[in-house]
Amino acid sequence: MIKTERILHLKSFRGRKVRVVREHYLREEVPCYSAVCQAGCVNDGKVLSGELTHYVVPDASVVADYLEVLELRELQGIVFTQTAFQAVQHNKGRSRQYNRLRGLLKDPRHNCVLFANEFQEYSYCPREKGESQDKWQTKCVYSAAVWYHDHLAGLKPIVMITEDQAAVTQYSSLNAGVYVISIQDYLQNFWPDLQAAHELYSSISQALQEKGSEGTEREYAEHLPAEVLEAGIKSGRYVQGILNVNKHRAQCEAFIRIEGSTNKNTDLNSDVLVCGVKNRNRAVHGDGVVVELFPKSEWRGKTTALTEGQGEEKTGEEAQSQPMPTGRVVGILQRNWRDYVVTFPPREETQSQSRNSQRILVVPWDQCIPKIRISTQQADALQDHRVVVRIDSWESTSLYPNGHSVRVLGRAGELETEIQTILIENCIHVPPFSEAQLREMPVISPEKPWRVDPGQVVVRRDLRDTHLVFSIDPRGCEDVDDTLSVHTLPGGEVLELGVHIADVTHFVAEGSLTDLEARARATTYYLADRRYDMLPAVLSANLCSLLGGVDRYAMSVLWELDARTLAVKKVWYGRTLIRSSYQLHYELAQALLKGENAEVPELTQLGTEEKDAKLAQLTQALEMLTHVARHLRAKRDREGALELEGVEVRAQLDEEKNITALVPRQPLEIHETVAECMIYANHWVARKIQESFPQQALLRHHPPPRQEFFCQLVDSAKARGFFCSTRSNKALADSLEQAVDPQDPLVNKLLRVMATQAMSNALYFSTGACSQDQYYHYGLALDRYTHFTSPIRRYADMVVHRLLTAAINLENAAGHSKPSASNKELEEMAQHINNKNRAAQQAQRLSTELFQCLYFKDKDPQVDQCCVADAVIYAIRANGMLVFIPQYGLKGAVYLRNREGQVVTVGQDGSCEWQSGSVQRYPERISTTCSRGTSTFSLFDHITVRISVQASRYHSVSLHMEVISNKPHQNAEQQPPQLQGRSQLVQEVVRLAEEQAHDKAARGPKFSKEEREFCQSKSPNLYSLLEEVRELALIDCSKTNSM
Repeated sequence: MIKTERILHLKSFRGRKVRVVREHYLREEVPCYSAVCQAGCVNDGKVLSGELTHYVVPDASVVADYLEVLELRELQGIVFTQTAFQAVQHNKGRSRQYNRLRGLLKDPRHNCVLFANEFQEYSYCPREKGESQDKWQTKCVYSAAVWYHDHLAGLKPIVMITEDQAAVTQYSSLNAGVYVISIQDYLQNFWPDLQAAHELYSSISQALQEKGSEGTEREYAEHLPAEVLEAGIKSGRYVQGILNVNKHRAQCEAFIRIEGSTNKNTDLNSDVLVCGVKNRNRAVHGDGVVVELFPKSEWRGKTTALTEGQGEEKTGEEAQSQPMPTGRVVGILQRNWRDYVVTFPPREETQSQSRNSQRILVVPWDQCIPKIRISTQQADALQDHRVVVRIDSWESTSLYPNGHSVRVLGRAGELETEIQTILIENCIHVPPFSEAQLREMPVISPEKPWRVDPGQVVVRRDLRDTHLVFSIDPRGCEDVDDTLSVHTLPGGEVLELGVHIADVTHFVAEGSLTDLEARARATTYYLADRRYDMLPAVLSANLCSLLGGVDRYAMSVLWELDARTLAVKKVWYGRTLIRSSYQLHYELAQALLKGENAEVPELTQLGTEEKDAKLAQLTQALEMLTHVARHLRAKRDREGALELEGVEVRAQLDEEKNITALVPRQPLEIHETVAECMIYANHWVARKIQESFPQQALLRHHPPPRQEFFCQLVDSAKARGFFCSTRSNKALADSLEQAVDPQDPLVNKLLRVMATQAMSNALYFSTGACSQDQYYHYGLALDRYTHFTSPIRRYADMVVHRLLTAAINLENAAGHSKPSASNKELEEMAQHINNKNRAAQQAQRLSTELFQCLYFKDKDPQVDQCCVADAVIYAIRANGMLVFIPQYGLKGAVYLRNREGQVVTVGQDGSCEWQSGSVQRYPERISTTCSRGTSTFSLFDHITVRISVQASRYHSVSLHMEVISNKPHQNAEQQPPQLQGRSQLVQEVVRLAEEQAHDKAARGPKFSKEEREFCQSKSPNLYSLLEEVRELALIDCSKTNSM
């Protein structure tokens, strides 16, 4: 080891220059991380493949500016030098690139490594006096490239890529086997067919060329230095939070969601309003910002009127709520920029922009995002297309942020383009599972079926011959992740209840490629017409599916309960081997409970006597299970468990198990029976892992909602004559139970919807990051809760399975008994899973809304009776009301005043028309007044609305609702049964899309075989049926729980 010195010239927080001398040690044994190493390096972690034709060493400027190109998985064998890594790390304004570079190096799916060239004795280059930093960094990277070539004994050519033409001239001919070329030449010569890389390089290059061409006139105030922001936050002068732009008033209204733990202002107990883009000061929706509050005399209220178009109404004339804290952004702590989908403006608009330089203002699909200026030479070719762009910078001299295009999605309005837009806007990346990931899966075929490992029989508790195990799922379900058992133990004094969950983690090793992909996805994504699985189908639909009559591995929880009191006497956790005897569907199980004649498929081939005996045994088990579930539910009800509104749906399948229709699912007691057993298992597993690992357990809590969020619920209930107490979950549950209108069952339904909307989100967390009083689950009324019962579709459940295994080993003093993740790592994972869950729910909602619009798109609202429906008023606004349409499961705004100042008036027959007049809002009603008199619309009134589609060039299409009568829809009862529920729209749109696609069959399938097999289903799927409408409901219903 050789000792030397490094002299650093740094700047202090106050801007003073500081000269720092540090000891610097060089050594010979620095790992190269190459599979063709001849020197015996200790290469732990990722290793570069020996099958590649060459290795690539990018210099510091390429890493800083073109990292997005290097992120493409096709580019392999990349050696990032310590010099380039630190150049990005210490470059102010490059924090996003640095975080992405770190993620790239950690991700084993990317074939790249980090080489510590500045600690290698023979590659280290001291900086000469007077040598510029850029020249020194390029010299260091070239020296590292030469060392790599020599270290590998010339077995692998090394290509150094740089944008410095002087470096190409200086170094390109110095060493045989080490090639120095520009990144453009590298792509053209080595990757001529990788179109994505060429387009991305061209886009970034144009953006870099245009970067310095902004004007000098300042459009926004400069952001305060980091040290000033930090001091202001500590003193309470400033507050920090996340910027949330109101998409309906994106030009004039945004809110700062205050982070409570960092808020030193004790008078501040609500969000902060930011009015106008100037006060937003270049902050983008989702950014972490610092805000300075205005004096109270300048505080304003948020707008309470409905808005038909972004920024179309004058803010000075709008009705406002009570004044709330108002301020302006003075600094940005964290840029949370992502990929944005944009659309190019019409040709006439682009011609008015800077046509010569091809700098175009594109409009994001997300209305919360400002226009983005990009440089392109394809403005004409990309008309009417959706394009993915990234923001590069937003200087104080620019009205808009600058960015570059990444790729083209397709023509706007096409179904596949709009679906991909939804995925990208929610940061959902679901490529087909790679060959490397699929190679980790067990190989099964008809000739070589999967069999139980004899070694597993020894270490697992074998329940195949001792327990009657059965599953209860939707009709036709093939991906069964939970089964149940219940029986009386000898003596008759004790019942044994069992919940058996697919042992996914047996097949998915922690840290494997499949595990890393599942962690990245975090959940299975359910859209209206397809799903993207978290795990390959060989697991989710086969080996980890607890199908009837086959041996399967499971993780089980077995309770011994007192037969009379059902008190828990003993709990056993462990890995088991099961064989499900019956694969029941809900309707069949309910029929058996009622004593009806029902055919059980597994018993059809048996003789009468044996069949009757087995049927009696199964029926007795179902009755016993229902008895236990009633007891569990009653106990939670006494503690204040909530039953909030969720629309139930079920599937109709054809002989090939394809879903042909979606219809409302009638609530059955067996649904709640299965749900209670799953909740019970989740609760007891939470107890087990928390007690075993107090600082490192993954739980799920549901914080109590803020009382101000219940205002609409309380006021609406009061308007109908009900008192709604929200002081506790028990009081709320009791109030909702009593708020029933015998004349209109929709009243209670809508009140429960309002209660659901007031709820905070249930979140995963690490126990070491919260005090124990924060573990409580408000909706389920449980002191501890987690997710254990659906590891096929939720990564959180896989984490919990591993924690439970470690807890069992700890108790038995065998094997690995410590969690692999620290509290900090577990909390980071919890935040990642929470973010992905929110994205999944948002994508599901947006895809459903897309199909709703596609259903109505080709219908004439003036003629087609499908466009006329009964609606119920559930909220009053300053210029209209919000309504719910039970027939389609739709919610939307109905305006009583338009932009011309006209208001809706009602004739003697109830029909509505527009006339000049005024609107008066009251807490429980809204009235319009004109020459014809006064018309009033009250909460929970039934009215008739006409539904039409509002097209948009830039954003998603939306539905428009117009009141045409103040009376209920007259033909609602006489009409033949139509599509019931919003899920029915999916069926109709899919059918129409398939008819249109039939004419295009010669073009071949849109998706690869791997994508169809391992990523998504083509038609609506079972999971989406159960998940689609429960995104807000808090009850943990069988496999549909979202808590």
